[in-house]
Amino acid sequence: MKTSQFRVPMPAAATRTERLRLKLEEEILAGRLRPGTRLDEEGIARRFGVSRTPVREAFKALASAGLVEIRPHQGAHVAVLTLKDIVEMLELMGVLEGACAEFAARRHTAADRAAVLAAREACEAARTPSDYYAANARLHEAIYAAAHNTYLAGQTVALRHRLEPYRRQVTTLPGLIETSNREHRAVVEAILRADGEAASSAMRAHVATLRDDIAAMVEAVAIPA
Repeated sequence: MKTSQFRVPMPAAATRTERLRLKLEEEILAGRLRPGTRLDEEGIARRFGVSRTPVREAFKALASAGLVEIRPHQGAHVAVLTLKDIVEMLELMGVLEGACAEFAARRHTAADRAAVLAAREACEAARTPSDYYAANARLHEAIYAAAHNTYLAGQTVALRHRLEPYRRQVTTLPGLIETSNREHRAVVEAILRADGEAASSAMRAHVATLRDDIAAMVEAVAIPA
């Protein structure tokens, strides 16, 4: 089975634990650390020239993202990726983000308009996957805020964080930034003209594109059933 060539955008000022987490995340999602593989804490510490403490912290962070399983008396293992679970989470993400966009179209204030437009412009100006990833998160969060529903925003952010490793990884796909920017324009234009139905539809289509890209990435490295 072929290995993915995706690369994780690395934050410039990441801590040692964060850099290690992102590197291991990349290797897991690219298939270089195969599902079910036992992660040797001591070996990884030697390989990256760190103590075992940041390795343990990285394992915990990866476990919270569902990429690693920490088993009692057996240590950490790369989680066996379940395409069905990931697709179902992304389907729910489309529903939640669609609702945020619909409410934002109906409820946004002048300040919300300014925040959404500024975030969209930052996405358009981004020239690297890392810059785009940060700007994209800012845009989506501005839309959540413009929805003026704290509970909905909280649920959406929680699921977004759960899917973060996959979302970050696909940012480097060829053509993704251009496609996402085009889809963002449709979402933002519908919000600004207060068309809730169009905003929801455009956002769901945007998340569907993401779902298909992530599904292809996961399918490339998953162990066949």
